[in-house]
Amino acid sequence: MATTVQSESILLQDIAGHSPSEIQHQSKFSVWANRHRKWIFAAPAMIFTIAMIVFPLTWTLYLSLTNARGSVSADKSFIWFENYASVLTDTDRFWPSVYRTLVFTGGVIIAQMVLGMAIALLLRRTFKGQGLVRVAILLPLVATPVAVGMMWRLIFDPNIGPANYLLGKIGLGPYPWLAGESSALATTMLIDVWQWTPMVTLILLAGLTTLPEEIDEAASIDGANAWQRFRHVTLPLMAPTITVAVLLRGIDALKTFDLLYATKGRGGGSFNEVETLNVYAYGLSFDYNEYGVASTVLIIFFALIIVAMMLLTIRKQEA
Repeated sequence: MATTVQSESILLQDIAGHSPSEIQHQSKFSVWANRHRKWIFAAPAMIFTIAMIVFPLTWTLYLSLTNARGSVSADKSFIWFENYASVLTDTDRFWPSVYRTLVFTGGVIIAQMVLGMAIALLLRRTFKGQGLVRVAILLPLVATPVAVGMMWRLIFDPNIGPANYLLGKIGLGPYPWLAGESSALATTMLIDVWQWTPMVTLILLAGLTTLPEEIDEAASIDGANAWQRFRHVTLPLMAPTITVAVLLRGIDALKTFDLLYATKGRGGGSFNEVETLNVYAYGLSFDYNEYGVASTVLIIFFALIIVAMMLLTIRKQEA
């Protein structure tokens, strides 16, 4: 009781020390702050995130319009769109890198969607040891892409690798794998599929568990076989989840760098056989110190990712 009286006394003294206009102003501010409290609390994080996106993008755009080279602190001058003209007419390195980027991204997405859906359908059913199988499937996600790349580089080594040793045991002979100019890109795609299919499986499995079983049971009663139920019931209902999985993996696959660099090194190999846009831009920056040209490649690459995101988002809305 004494505490309550003391609190009321302090409140009265505080009010008495302010004019009516100040009290009214504080009241209006309190109402406004309470009404917009979710934005007030989120504002610092939003400002920090926007700053971390806008500043690097603006600086990269600025460098792409200059002849920056040799050193970041070296004198540079505006050459406007000369870098863009030079890059877009480069048929020796730039356009082959674009081609490899699209082939790598499209190939791994298709393979991961097919394998991920197949594994998710199997894991959807209850069987003995299901928990152990799910844990085993997730193991590739534990390692970093660099460690995965180095591991598979040893496995595919033409001299001491177990892959060619096992092929020799069945009479198929040695295969170049990462050493071949025509097989290196496909091999790196195989490694990426091995590592990231579990993530696609998790996304699709989560979507499958939310589907109502009544529709599938009704289709089964009507005489539809397993393939017909999957094609006409499960697949249409899973379209939004599949779109999300494609969007996430597509953006991530477009940005793949560490796996390619760990397996083939600078330049994507001796013949640039796995040189994607990321590897190409890295080489321009840190091998040749062509910061202006490298920034141009990154801006074009960023535009490519934005276009891909827009197309996938439109597809998701239509689905």
